[in-house]
Amino acid sequence: MDAGFPLAPGATIGILGGGQLGRMLALAAARLGFDVVVLTPEIDAPASRVARETLIAAYDDPDALARLADLSDVITYEFENVPAAAVERLKTLGAPVAPGGQALAVAQDRVAEKTFLNEAGVKTVAFATVDSAEEAAEAARLLGVPALMKTRREGYDGKGQKWVEHAADAGAVFEALGGAPCILEAPADFVRELSIIAARGRDGGLAVYPIGENHHEAGILRRTVAPARAAPELAAQAERIAAQILTRLDYVGVIGVELFELSDGRLLANEIAPRVHNTGHWTQDGCEVCQFEQHIRAVVGWPLGPTEARARVEMVNLLGDEAGGWAKFAAEPETRLHLYGKREAKPGRKMGHVNRLSRLEPGR
Repeated sequence: MDAGFPLAPGATIGILGGGQLGRMLALAAARLGFDVVVLTPEIDAPASRVARETLIAAYDDPDALARLADLSDVITYEFENVPAAAVERLKTLGAPVAPGGQALAVAQDRVAEKTFLNEAGVKTVAFATVDSAEEAAEAARLLGVPALMKTRREGYDGKGQKWVEHAADAGAVFEALGGAPCILEAPADFVRELSIIAARGRDGGLAVYPIGENHHEAGILRRTVAPARAAPELAAQAERIAAQILTRLDYVGVIGVELFELSDGRLLANEIAPRVHNTGHWTQDGCEVCQFEQHIRAVVGWPLGPTEARARVEMVNLLGDEAGGWAKFAAEPETRLHLYGKREAKPGRKMGHVNRLSRLEPGR
């Protein structure tokens, strides 16, 4: 166990990021008796309205980081685009940060991410680094088409990526993505998209949730069904992948691992998210200890909680104006409504989610 841990109730957890994930982390922390301080550049952010204190500043603001370090007994983050330099700055100030900087650096660069996964013994699709239109054309020729081109950094919910349908068009696609450094990924002939949510504690202990099956629309996660119907061998394979990643990173906290299931039963890792994850929202009502409480337990050094499913859940994201149907959702006895408190609904913006519960099948 790391020195100074476990933290007792009454300690303060700093969170980099004020979005819905930070909000749900803060709520979980409060239930366990912890206070939360949020650092976010956004005024009136969802997490700020459930935190003890909010620091409004850029993530790399040295004064704000110093204040966060002074107020917090441990610091975590709610999304992976926090500048890695900010985490390094906090470490120099003596503030413990979990997950560590290596996980953040790996997840922020898609080439570094896939390289790391392969080195950790986790299979991915074939890929190539693309830094120019000429390299894009050559990569498309070598990998074959169709292939998916993504910016190496940033981009989420389908942003920052385009399909290359013909090798001759690869250079134009690169330019359409702004000429930023990219990765070209060979297509995966998958039968479905899965994910696994897992946690690692400060003592090295692991806790893994059942697999979820994911469905996307226009690059945005629409729904997750969990536990997914999966043979024991497939579940064990996913758990091994999660364990390899967590151990290799010396990770502390919850991680989301997106997977492709191939027709022959093999799993390929698509992406990792060093944080609580949208595909794990089902755990809020489907498990005794949800991913948000699990993350808090891990970073403060508490024992990890149980991960067994107690219900089958269909998690559906509420996008844009769909959250306006709250009265209907609240009236459905099998539905649990989670709203994020965002002030403005925009098309495609995640405003909340619902978890629809059904009886768990025998043996699951």
